[in-house]
Formats: sequence, C-alpha cells, structure tokens
Amino acid sequence: MLHLHHGQQYALETEWLGFTSSSNFRRYITQALQLAQQHRVTAWIANDVRLGAVRPVDLEWVANDVLPAMTRLGIKRFARLESQETLNRMLIGGMYQEATPALPFETRAFADIQEARSWACQ
Repeated sequence: MLHLHHGQQYALETEWLGFTSSSNFRRYITQALQLAQQHRVTAWIANDVRLGAVRPVDLEWVANDVLPAMTRLGIKRFARLESQETLNRMLIGGMYQEATPALPFETRAFADIQEARSWACQ
C-alpha cells in the first residue's frame, strides 16, 4: 500500500502487507517513485514490518537504482521500519548500511510508525 502524508513536508510511505513476487516488488516501487515525483515528496517511509522475503537481486536493484532515483527526486529524509522476519531484517538492514552513507539524505530506523511519520514530515 502507498500512503501520502503531509506536514511541513510531504512524505510517501510504502507499506508492505506480506510477501510479494520480484516483479510485483519492482512494479510497486516504480509506481511509488512516480507518485513521489508527482506529489513532490521530500521524505520516504519504508514500512517493511510485514514484508516477506526479498531476493538479493531485488535488494541490489534498490541500492543501485531506487535509492539514486530518490536522490534525483529531492528526498531529504528516509525513515525505515524493519521487517519482523530476522533474515529479512539482516539482509535489508545490511543493504541500507552499505548504500545510504553515500547518499545526500538523512536516514533513520524506527520501531514506531507514528514516530517515523512525524520525523519524515517535519
């Protein structure tokens, strides 16, 4: 699901409700990028709490294509909520640890969705 939040800034939230195939994962993220551009969002909330397994090739795609696209869109804040699944949390967290330090936006991990939304929209 995609949610658009507004406060001082507009934020787009991607909320995963469970496992999705590789093709759907990429399709939904691509749609989210288009929506972010259309609404000129400056923050992104990756709500991965219920996200099922993600293939390493898709994590590589996020690191190499999606995060740079967010930079081009003008994203300033990136909030993430980690997956409940231990392996997913480790794999996704590792990808973000490697990919985000070189990016020009602020990244924070949250345990509470309301805190993530509040921070993103500041």
